[in-house]
Amino acid sequence: MSYPLDATDKAILKRLQDNSRLTLKEIAGQLNLSTTPVFDRIKKLEKAGVISKYVALVDPKKVGKNLTVFINISIKEHDKMAINEFVAAITQFSEVQECHHITGNADFLIKLVLADIEAYNQFILDKLSVIPHIGRVESRFSLSERKSTTVVSI
Repeated sequence: MSYPLDATDKAILKRLQDNSRLTLKEIAGQLNLSTTPVFDRIKKLEKAGVISKYVALVDPKKVGKNLTVFINISIKEHDKMAINEFVAAITQFSEVQECHHITGNADFLIKLVLADIEAYNQFILDKLSVIPHIGRVESRFSLSERKSTTVVSI
């Protein structure tokens, strides 16, 4: 269920998505408001789950993670228990950045960020291959990233 956003809520969210380190005073100044209504609105947005968390975005390449891999995974069984077991297993791995239950030829799309091809090979051998219910695995390697954003258009 979506939360009703007015123009001020949208303006606050835009600023926080661009820079979550802005102070209440800075946001209020940009919107010609006092800090109290800005604070109250942010708290309401947090309570409603519109703002789920604040994070620092790390450049993977700066920390030695130079390989991005997208994996299509088909599972053998499609009952609720098999799906839940697969999701519980795959989401525990730190290399997994995203896990999407999808439509089409595959059941899941997984995004991995790893150091290199050797780390990918170890992930496949030591982690992915031991997860039950996996049928088919098809990997694609990113040659270059042309766009990456965390901003949700509002």
